[in-house]
Amino acid sequence: MSAAARSRVPRRRWPRGLLVVVLVLAAFAIGVALGQSLSEGPSTGGSQTLVRTLKPLPLAPAARTTLTVTVTGP
Repeated sequence: MSAAARSRVPRRRWPRGLLVVVLVLAAFAIGVALGQSLSEGPSTGGSQTLVRTLKPLPLAPAARTTLTVTVTGP
């Protein structure tokens, strides 16, 4: 068979549109499965509240200074 004769032989191929539809449906199914697995999965911790009572540090005694106030009459 020559190359020209082989090129005229119709090959059995799926129509390109059908292939696109199958690929889109497969991608949609994978997306739905991934979404369900993420929403149904275990939560990763949550929130935790920690309450601590802080004790004040001792203060140094205040310096004692003498202050003299002089007031003149009115």
